[in-house]
Amino acid sequence: MDGLGEKLQSYAASDALPMHMPGHKRNAAAFPWLADLGCRLDITEIDGFDDLNAPQGLFRDMEARAARLWGAEQSVCLVNGSTAGVLAAVRAALEAGGALLMARGCHRSVYHAAELAGAAVYYLVPPTDPLLGTWGPVSARAVAAALDAHPDIRLVAVTSPTYEGVMSDIAAIAAACHERGALLFVDEAHGAHLGFGGFPAGAVCQGADLVVQSLHKTLPSLTQTAVLHIQGGRIDPADVRRNAAMVQSSSPSYLLSASIDGCLRYLEAEGNAAADRWLAALERFYAAADRLRALRLWRGGGAKHDPSKLVISAAGAGIDGAALMARLRQRYRIELEMAAGPYALAMTGMGDTDASLTRLAEALADIDAGLIPAEPAPARPFVLPERRMDARAALTAPGESVPAADALGRISGEYVWAYPPGAPLIVPGEVLDRAVLDSVAGGVNIRSTRGGAPERFFVLTQGER
Repeated sequence: MDGLGEKLQSYAASDALPMHMPGHKRNAAAFPWLADLGCRLDITEIDGFDDLNAPQGLFRDMEARAARLWGAEQSVCLVNGSTAGVLAAVRAALEAGGALLMARGCHRSVYHAAELAGAAVYYLVPPTDPLLGTWGPVSARAVAAALDAHPDIRLVAVTSPTYEGVMSDIAAIAAACHERGALLFVDEAHGAHLGFGGFPAGAVCQGADLVVQSLHKTLPSLTQTAVLHIQGGRIDPADVRRNAAMVQSSSPSYLLSASIDGCLRYLEAEGNAAADRWLAALERFYAAADRLRALRLWRGGGAKHDPSKLVISAAGAGIDGAALMARLRQRYRIELEMAAGPYALAMTGMGDTDASLTRLAEALADIDAGLIPAEPAPARPFVLPERRMDARAALTAPGESVPAADALGRISGEYVWAYPPGAPLIVPGEVLDRAVLDSVAGGVNIRSTRGGAPERFFVLTQGER
């Protein structure tokens, strides 16, 4: 059976007259900037091409293949990114106003989902790495204790792997949740490759009820493509699908959908072998990186770690992560994923080769030769800010924009994120304390809801100093 990409190519070569959307009418000659973007294959829901939001043919087959690949009960393909999967999962799993237990390091989409659901939110605060300040794993013991203390919690949300590749014991967390009548949602956006070849197992086969994965982050698929997996029989798949249709575009892209289909077909044919080739290249990279003197490859700080995330520590090297990222960009034409504090992050994927990883290793060695190792300074641990009101109430309360110097002790009326990865330093309704203000002032990747941070903050006028 031809894949969606082949079917689109065949249709584009036919003499079918498009008296339907989109407005470019597949006229590549008239709109040359669209030709390179594949406009000849860009269609809408026409006869024979199925509907992503109500799959009956092509898309139903595609989702069945995704479920088989990852071992899910059902899978839902997404073209609005993992964000759409997060919103759908939380909305489907929580009744309006229900209680949610979430790891504080979750992506901002989980916070937005909680806001939209009107959820009562409880936080899990994982440990932070003493060298880099990155989030550590969520422990099953902490989850169990929180559920015992708050038996109203119906849903637990954790991120595994984290942006830096730290993995939690999902099997143990799932057992703790299910013993207490709660569902487990895992944001595995950065772990779609897990379980292939020699990579560690992912969340679907470890008992999570809902798992979202971004295909584009590590696998051969276009940006914005993702999949939401349903497992365990504790939640109605029809309700998950209904919510997914609510938060996805009602005009889903066939170009993005075709990239999902191609990715799934590749994984069926080559997934395990390709993953093992990738792992072998990573092992050779790590062996080369072991010769660095000042820079170091951080591998989870004792926690289970996804080796595809290359966390390059500059702690004790006389530079910070942002400077390292800038040197790699300016001198070697290597663009990393992000930098924060004393480290920088290189994301690898199934498209990486020995050549690409060798080029990075050689550039790091060249930079390292000019650095002088020193004793690294410890990272500042995260302390949960005081919460005076819930986020939803704070977002609608009256407020004002003030300079950072005047924000100390005020109640935040906005989110302030470290982006990437998209985890909040402050949530609406929390007090802007000195630790938060110092973190924001020193960050190079700070974003806020209202766009003022780090120079200004939107605070509530009713907040007392």
